[in-house]
Amino acid sequence: MTTEDDSSVDGDYSDLASMLSPRVELIQADTLIPESIRWLWPGWLARGKLHLLAGAPGTGKTTIAMTLAAAISSGSALPCGHCPAVGGVLIWSGEDDFADTLLPRLIAAGADLSRVYLVGVVREAEQSRAFDPAYDMGELAVAAEGRGDISLIIVDPLVSAIRGDSHKNAEVRRGLAPLVDLANRLDACALGITHFSKSTGARDPVERVTGSIAFSAQARIVMGTVRKAVGEECEQEFILARAKSNIGPDGGGFAYGFEQVPLKESVDVTGSRVVWGDAVEGTARGLLSEPTENESNRSALAEAETFLTELLSSGAALEQIIRVEANSRGLSWASIKRAKSRLKIISQKGGMTTGWEWSMSSKALNEGEGAHTNE
Repeated sequence: MTTEDDSSVDGDYSDLASMLSPRVELIQADTLIPESIRWLWPGWLARGKLHLLAGAPGTGKTTIAMTLAAAISSGSALPCGHCPAVGGVLIWSGEDDFADTLLPRLIAAGADLSRVYLVGVVREAEQSRAFDPAYDMGELAVAAEGRGDISLIIVDPLVSAIRGDSHKNAEVRRGLAPLVDLANRLDACALGITHFSKSTGARDPVERVTGSIAFSAQARIVMGTVRKAVGEECEQEFILARAKSNIGPDGGGFAYGFEQVPLKESVDVTGSRVVWGDAVEGTARGLLSEPTENESNRSALAEAETFLTELLSSGAALEQIIRVEANSRGLSWASIKRAKSRLKIISQKGGMTTGWEWSMSSKALNEGEGAHTNE
């Protein structure tokens, strides 16, 4: 039999269970006040948002990130002359050494090093371990909140923030959530560095980001980098373009190159920094497009054929000389041999001491074959 006192106890437990159970908070829209985007770099970097910087290897993504970090830490000008409000920068890199790679780049770009913080080890009791962006974002938030105004968080590579399979949408979204929360908590711009997948040069840049499409979907702004032939669109060799933006315009970008700067602090050390060029216009797909593998092979073959035709039109040449000349022009020997076969170039022993000589066949010379060929 339940007594009056037992009923009171049961009611208390019921109330406690109700208080401890999960509850969904509903926010009435008319209690909110509209806010504008808080830009660090108008149209490109925004506080409290996740950004991606993607591109092929060799396009200087990390150097761009260090140049942006330098500008924000010192308040120096970004492209188009915008000077951001001075703020602190957090940098975690799982690929580059800080002392011999990142630090020289920051110094070369004019960073205020007193506002730049490298994410180091995690200490637990008397032991320490490497920081893991997939597990330690909460601890990073605690450490960063005591460092004043953090405006930029750099995670390189971003895929390290994913605990599970980086090709599964649900796991990528869960993995990125702590970084997004950290950006919101610090009111900072989060910039993750990643790669474009191979052999995807003709596709939409957003679809080229390595791993799940959730990387691009979760980011509010996706930027891409590409190497272009000098003089194709600009004097600089590379282009940075906006592949996607949910909070502003996309497309358009900037030409850029690199220069090595000797450091005053260490005369035997140089640092790489970005040299920004002119603004470029166009769609992201147009600006960031790259030739497919077949197109690249055809281009290399055509260049090799033109090279051999010009070199041998005035007479035979030693193979060893051809190798040296081809190497000086950046032509692979494989392309040269394919071009030799297509042009039906004759090779014969010039003598015991002179080696093999290559010469154009009389038919090729008479008919002008090989100046430009297509497959």
